Amino acid sequence: MAVEAPSMPLDAARIKLDFPILNREVNGKLPAYLDSAASAQKPRQVIDTIVDVYETSYAAVHRAVYTLGERATERYEGARDIVTAFLNAPSRREIIFVRNATEGINLVAYAYGLRFLGKGDVIVSTEMEHHSNLVPWQLLCERTGATLDWVPVDDAGRLVLDALDEKLSRGDVKLVAVAHVSNVVGTINPIADIARRAHAAGAVVVVDGSQAVPQIPVDVAALGVDFYAFTGHKMVGPTGIGVLWGRRELLDELPPFLGGGEMIETVRMTRSTYAPIPYKFEAGTMPIAQSVGLGAAVDYLTALGMDAVAAHEREITAYALERLHDVPGLTIIGPDTPVDRGGAVSFTLAGVHPHDVAQVLDSLGVAVRAGHHCAKPVCDRFGIPASTRASFYLYTTRNEVDALVRGLDEVRKVFG
Repeated sequence: MAVEAPSMPLDAARIKLDFPILNREVNGKLPAYLDSAASAQKPRQVIDTIVDVYETSYAAVHRAVYTLGERATERYEGARDIVTAFLNAPSRREIIFVRNATEGINLVAYAYGLRFLGKGDVIVSTEMEHHSNLVPWQLLCERTGATLDWVPVDDAGRLVLDALDEKLSRGDVKLVAVAHVSNVVGTINPIADIARRAHAAGAVVVVDGSQAVPQIPVDVAALGVDFYAFTGHKMVGPTGIGVLWGRRELLDELPPFLGGGEMIETVRMTRSTYAPIPYKFEAGTMPIAQSVGLGAAVDYLTALGMDAVAAHEREITAYALERLHDVPGLTIIGPDTPVDRGGAVSFTLAGVHPHDVAQVLDSLGVAVRAGHHCAKPVCDRFGIPASTRASFYLYTTRNEVDALVRGLDEVRKVFG
């Protein structure tokens, strides 16, 4: 993996100075930004890198022998090397740049699913999935005649793995799709264990890592999964860029997902042949500056040390859970302890709609999310139409958690 900085405790207040938007007043207040599970803010280092690409080394990649084209290609492929090291991927050719995790999962659903799944086969997802790791499998089942099944979530917000074993024992499960970390209940799932169980039953494993990669060390080789997708904008990188990692032997077997320029080897009017991986899956002009910006985001996190980032997430989440437990009428959705959970805490406040909670908090300078968070089935599981979600990251301070709790006291007064 990439060489990281020593795991010293993070100084969130100092780190916040790297993020220009967090040092600008919004509605007359410095924002307490508690919506990083939706999208993280960007440090100056990433912003400057993207500007530098456009100012010094922008051109179409892989297509020119002139200097600007060579510079752009070098930086684009350099970002691939940075991500390869960050994930401890066995080969740089296994790193496919996509727009986001949604596109990466859809790539697997279409390229792998349409080739290898059919009537009588079963896809197992879970009740806690983001729509991005559920809807593509529903669409695939409609196209192929395969069946979708799912692992339930218990009252504590954790997967019922005995149910997974029961489904795998039938012998018809060909694919297991699971989130590494839930974006609603915050649970960190035991991915390596799930992969071992699935592989023993002959199923491939697809992981949505969008909430995991920003906040915990991820080693795809150690996890033992088959495909792993994540998005850049949740890990202090730009929007419009994500990564799909896949085992090389599987990627080599798959047909292209999108057809067009760049992904070809040769084209005739009657048929075409395709470039080797990863380029077979990178059709058209790719998001060049965004890819380099993702590399800068990885460098930023690596310099801090992902162990240190994960430790800060645990510490700030533990503090938030402790404070939120003291708010009358507040119910936490999912694990109410910091053990094996990430930095997203969803809750309801008795008698107050989540959108009203969020609006009052916004007026006080605290930004949180309200709704079903693109994971409606888990809301249905807990019998709620929506929740308020506060999500923390490397720039979150205890003072901001305190501001959240004070804000919730004000919400209770307003709707008392």
